[in-house]
Amino acid sequence: MASARKKSNSKGRSAPRRKTPRSFAVCVRNDGYEASLELRKLYGALPDRFGEEHGFIRVIDESGEDYLYPAAYFVRLDLPVGVTQKLRKIA
Repeated sequence: MASARKKSNSKGRSAPRRKTPRSFAVCVRNDGYEASLELRKLYGALPDRFGEEHGFIRVIDESGEDYLYPAAYFVRLDLPVGVTQKLRKIA
């Protein structure tokens, strides 16, 4: 369920759009997703209204792609603005 949004570059080819997390969440469960999710790891989260309405969270996982996972597998973090800004720069 990866995001398929792409941005065109000046030469007309499609270039992957950089994913900038809006928030962060820590993984507290990974049953069935051991290869994609590491317990206690911080993940960038992207907004996804449909996913949230159905009990999922969209995170950028170990592959570097964003996928929907059960929201119960994560705890969203309320971080200070300065910390969130610094994490976005390295995400």
